[in-house]
Amino acid sequence: MTRSPLTVLLAAPRGFCAGVERAIGAVEAARAATDRPVYVRHEIVHNGRVVSELAAKGVVFVDEVDEIPDGAVTIFSAHGVSRAVERQATARGLDVIDATCPLVRRVHVEGRRHAAEGRALVVIGHVGHAEVEGILGRIDGTVHVVGTIAEAAALEPEDAERLAYVTQTTLSVDDTREIIAVLRSRFPAIVGPDVKTICYATQNRQAAVRVLAERAQRIVVCGAPNSSNATRLRELATVLGRPARMIADAAELDEGFVADVTTIGLTAGASAPEVLVRETLERLRGWREVVVEEITTTVETTRFAPVDLGALAGR
Repeated sequence: MTRSPLTVLLAAPRGFCAGVERAIGAVEAARAATDRPVYVRHEIVHNGRVVSELAAKGVVFVDEVDEIPDGAVTIFSAHGVSRAVERQATARGLDVIDATCPLVRRVHVEGRRHAAEGRALVVIGHVGHAEVEGILGRIDGTVHVVGTIAEAAALEPEDAERLAYVTQTTLSVDDTREIIAVLRSRFPAIVGPDVKTICYATQNRQAAVRVLAERAQRIVVCGAPNSSNATRLRELATVLGRPARMIADAAELDEGFVADVTTIGLTAGASAPEVLVRETLERLRGWREVVVEEITTTVETTRFAPVDLGALAGR
């Protein structure tokens, strides 16, 4: 029996954002600039494939600074680090390249400003996420972390009149707005930036999923399971009533997921490489005739200056 063609609505924008490109570029530039070993604290971005490909080139990934040998180049990931980690690297005399995303750094600055003005800070985000850990480690004073409406409803600050909030950059826009609404309802004096500190790329990719869901019967998200922004895309598709599958490798997509549909959406989280999207399309073509229709919701023009490699000067 001849099967009907499969229309794939390909989200644009998708995949790497400017911060991810900048961080990966920093690792590659450091490799090219020195013969010394290059170590990265944590994953440079949350994507196992990216990490594996860099590791195959000799880059070493570690959990903590004390695992880095003397004389090695040290790179901090795009998620940012605490000041304690910075101090540890300085005490060791390590040459550090800081690949923290500029948008994450903006959250650090905003949080420190509120703390300096005497406000307790509410960080809207996920406990244990590398970015949140970095934010917590850069703020002096009282800091609360809330990740759900229930946690926002249960928050009991010492001074409800002196509160501010910032957000993790990779959250669900809708969920974050709901949490902010709860905080503002309970604490009318709280100050913060609505969802403006959520990364532009995170917001754009979520907006694209909304458009895909208008036509797609099912949605495939390319991204690693520990990627917050990719996970939010899968969750959003589900909320919109579209069965969704998140894959870190094209081989994870099974034919049954697309067997009884004629139109699917395909996108990728901000730390997922474009090659994964291409391999997913090839896997689909192994099962059906595929018609690709790119759905452009916005054109991203954001670019960041390359990471400063000054730490390698003269070495």
